[in-house]
Amino acid sequence: MNPIYVTEKDLQRLHNLVQVQRQVSGAHSVEALSRELKRAKVVASEEIPENVVTMNSLVKLKELKSGAEMELTVVYPKDADLPKFKISVLAPVGTAILGCKVGDKVERPGPKGTVVYEVLEILYQPEAAGDLAL
Repeated sequence: MNPIYVTEKDLQRLHNLVQVQRQVSGAHSVEALSRELKRAKVVASEEIPENVVTMNSLVKLKELKSGAEMELTVVYPKDADLPKFKISVLAPVGTAILGCKVGDKVERPGPKGTVVYEVLEILYQPEAAGDLAL
């Protein structure tokens, strides 16, 4: 399993999210995100590589079985908007790609079996764009 990278700021916000969600929805709702955060390498926002999926990144993915490509933004649950392809970090694909690099492949269970995605491109990363307040 490849290491994932998370900024200090994202880690702090995500830990807060995990704590709140545990109280509201129970531990199961944040179990996958908690696991991912435990294996994350934490770096300063200014030092995160441009090819890493961070919170609020716009990412181009490919579902390997069908070859379908999609663009989505990984957001906090309050900002999720499926018609605008803003996917919550708590959604399986959001959790799966957070901290991944371009070229990484991730597997997640889906309704019809395991789904494998490849991170093709980061179209926008807040840190690379200098948007450190997002």
